[in-house]
Amino acid sequence: MTLELRGVSKTVGRQVHVHPTNLMLQKGTMNVLLGPTLSGKTTLMRLMAGLDVPTAGRVLWNGQDVTGLRVQDRAVAMVYQQFINYPSMTVFENIASPLRLLGRPRGEVEDRVRRAAALMRLEPYLQRRPLELSGGQQQRCALARALVKEAGLVLLDEPLANLDYKLREELRAEIPRIFEEAGSIFVYATTEPEEALLLGGNTATLWEGRVTQFGPTPDVYRNPVDATTARVFSDPPMNFLRVAKRLAQIQFGAGQGIPAVGSLAALPEGVYVAGFRANHVGLDRPTGEALEFRATVLGSEITGSETFVHLDHDGVRWVGLVPGVRDLAPGMPATVWVNPAHVFVFGEDGRLVTSSATSMAA
Repeated sequence: MTLELRGVSKTVGRQVHVHPTNLMLQKGTMNVLLGPTLSGKTTLMRLMAGLDVPTAGRVLWNGQDVTGLRVQDRAVAMVYQQFINYPSMTVFENIASPLRLLGRPRGEVEDRVRRAAALMRLEPYLQRRPLELSGGQQQRCALARALVKEAGLVLLDEPLANLDYKLREELRAEIPRIFEEAGSIFVYATTEPEEALLLGGNTATLWEGRVTQFGPTPDVYRNPVDATTARVFSDPPMNFLRVAKRLAQIQFGAGQGIPAVGSLAALPEGVYVAGFRANHVGLDRPTGEALEFRATVLGSEITGSETFVHLDHDGVRWVGLVPGVRDLAPGMPATVWVNPAHVFVFGEDGRLVTSSATSMAA
């Protein structure tokens, strides 16, 4: 079982919503669409489902062209960010509704609904109506309805975005387990890199309607093909700094440098862009090798056990995620430390030149 997008694009008027896209999704896989709001995730899912027709290109299911086939005629289930349940029906009948439409025998309906309800921990609520449930239970009901349908393609469009933190964490852990043995193709849209890492499987990063990279989630995170992908797959977005290769050194700012060894040794002399994630920015001098930068604090956000520190370095905004509670006033000077092993190097065109040493060792 496969879903293939072959040169698929979507244009509305003069506005391009999805640039020409090629994707091949395999049976039994979790595929995450990761990107900011308006990057094209929902449009891409609608094209996969048959809710929209592509402006160009073809959608193939098991090698057969289904580009013009209506969504009603495809084995597709979709769960949205907003809970979509039938308010006049009980939870049991909401979950059973796809099976009723397919004309399944009563005994089969009963069995499959109860199995789905057990997975979603909805057994005590089967005779209630959706409006009598909490938000998390309502979304579980929608997920159970998608699960019970046993569709070949299950599309989950930011399904946990409206839930509170605790429920979101619970369902993030449960979804891969719940769908692990279903054998369907799962596509999950999210704006959160952490969610993509937790879900695993494959990830397609999107930026302004383009799929910038697709592959196993850890590989895309550790080895982004370009600075745009690195920005998308970092929360907060990756920090960047222009650097230069001079002789046997990579020079950072005012005279700082690191030896150009390993893959860096073969780089031609010239200007590059270094990138490092927020969690690799430190405010305390480490014991090992580290690059030192002067910056100005723009503000800070305390999350509890960690603090987001917003910084200005020579007119470039950086964000650091540092442990502990840091009371940092805007305008105060700060010394920032970065381990060179965590630095990615990109060309001036944005393409990855070399991953960080820690990524390559992982």
